[in-house]
Amino acid sequence: MGAGVLAALGRPRRPRRPRRPDIVRVIERMSRIGAAGLTEDESLRQGTLILASLLIAVVSTVWVGIYLAYGLVRSAAISATYQVVTVVGLLILARTHDFARFRRVQFVLFLVLPGLLQVSLGGLVASSGIVLWALVVPLAALALAGLRRSVPWLLAYVVEVALLAVFDSRISQAPPELPGGLITAFFVLNVGGMTTCAYLMLGYFVEQRERVRQALEIEQERSEHLLLNVLPEAIAQRLKAGAGVIAEHYDDVSVLFADLVGFTEQTQLMEPEDLVTVLDRIFTAFDRVVDREGVEKIKTIGDAYMVAGGPPDRRPDHLVAIVRVALSMREDIWRLAQQQGAAWLQVRIGIATGPAVAGVIGRRKFIYDLWGDTVNTASRMESHGLPGQIHVTEAVAHAIAPHFSVRRRGIVDVKGKGPMRTFLVEAPPETPE
Repeated sequence: MGAGVLAALGRPRRPRRPRRPDIVRVIERMSRIGAAGLTEDESLRQGTLILASLLIAVVSTVWVGIYLAYGLVRSAAISATYQVVTVVGLLILARTHDFARFRRVQFVLFLVLPGLLQVSLGGLVASSGIVLWALVVPLAALALAGLRRSVPWLLAYVVEVALLAVFDSRISQAPPELPGGLITAFFVLNVGGMTTCAYLMLGYFVEQRERVRQALEIEQERSEHLLLNVLPEAIAQRLKAGAGVIAEHYDDVSVLFADLVGFTEQTQLMEPEDLVTVLDRIFTAFDRVVDREGVEKIKTIGDAYMVAGGPPDRRPDHLVAIVRVALSMREDIWRLAQQQGAAWLQVRIGIATGPAVAGVIGRRKFIYDLWGDTVNTASRMESHGLPGQIHVTEAVAHAIAPHFSVRRRGIVDVKGKGPMRTFLVEAPPETPE
């Protein structure tokens, strides 16, 4: 039987994830240097700064080459210093995972070295405004450290620019002789390069933050779905709103208990995977019926299934809906038994109606449950019922008589209740007009 169930259910194929471009995978790998044990947000901030540092290090190669070609050894050394310190910093980060120190060092490099380059090249004009590269610092600090912690870096940048402006006339007295076209080209490279690097850095940050946001939304939806699988939606909303003890009295509810006859004995004969697969298929069918009728699944206990109509959403036709659920359950079990050739597979169902108390208990694992004599009576109707039958109290039989065919079972000595006149539901509900 188990093999037949597994074959009927099939095994879904896992969808293949689209292959990302090599450059994207390289960037992601580089951005995770020293990121072991970090949260998604911390990894994002670290990766953004590493990406910016590597971009500027690559761009600096152009400046080093041009400076050396024109004999500006000191300027070339300043640019090369950034590259060396960045590479060493990344190696240290990979070993120590101290991102805070790496961030401070990079911010200082971003801030100080453009100013030193401007001085070595003879002022603002001769350096083609290379101090603009220092603008990366407050932008990066704003994105990576937040508004409050970025303010000191913004002030440091403003002070640096102001000091360079104040002393520009003295710095520019003996600038190196460079062609005018080269100075203009440098200006274009500085403005374009800084803008491009800042754009790529912030673009990476925004794009990755969006990915994190989408992942969080998916997890939130998954958590919401799991919560709704445990609690009724109205109760879940009250819990999320911070409600304390949730408990309500209902004057009239319907309670159904369904139990698989002989299933305990089958646990000794079936493989564990086959056993759980069969039980899952049965309860999944029950879940569909419960959702269709708009009643509430309360819980499962082993191979027993409990449903309530009335709480938490009060409705006048809850008993009729519960009986429709019972009839559908019996039909589902009969159909599954025929499909799988399992003659032993039968269900015993009991229903009672009356007052009850409903509420939420627990803190680590929430449970929405019902208590009261109605619940106990429904459980007794099930345990004293007959295989393949829907066993109900006299109150239930009288209430559903206009809609269903019932027959008298007789007087049953119910444990804890004494002799009771009970009935069996036979016919399905009338087709609505």
